[in-house]
Amino acid sequence: MSEPASISFGIASRYAAAVFDIAKEGKALKALTADIDALDAALAESADLRDLINSPLYSREDQSRAVAALAGKMGLSAVVTNTLGLLCAKRRLFVLPQLLAALRARIADENGEITAEVVSAKALTKTQSDKLAKTLKASTGKTVNIKAAVDASLIGGLVVKVGSKMIDTSIRSKLAALQNTMKEVG
Repeated sequence: MSEPASISFGIASRYAAAVFDIAKEGKALKALTADIDALDAALAESADLRDLINSPLYSREDQSRAVAALAGKMGLSAVVTNTLGLLCAKRRLFVLPQLLAALRARIADENGEITAEVVSAKALTKTQSDKLAKTLKASTGKTVNIKAAVDASLIGGLVVKVGSKMIDTSIRSKLAALQNTMKEVG
């Protein structure tokens, strides 16, 4: 992880811990999840919002006014609205994407869930996805949510990332390993 990314992650983790604890104490984890989903969608859709959180050209006041208006219009909870205001006041709004990811991870952990990132050569069917989730649940002991992606360059097989573990059964990696073995022989 690069130094700026690691600094952003550290800042976001501290804020996420505080926000999560406040929401848990107030029994507002469902509202927090809805706020996270709404903010994720807004960040994905709006280039202006991404510019607002990343550009140093906006003053604290400009960011605060824009975030307050956005939070009101989106109907965000008081905890998230106040956190966004604090991020603006401290000039740390740039960590918002990392904050949302950290909050999502804490909520998933609280619910006994884990996300598996699965890359396959072809799109997985519902049956294949369910079977993979069931197999991963047996090995992790947690409910597994599949985040699927397609990469035709794999040729066949899967690349599965669960937490810090990665399982690569793709034909591309097997061919690369065979190529390396042949280089060593010759």
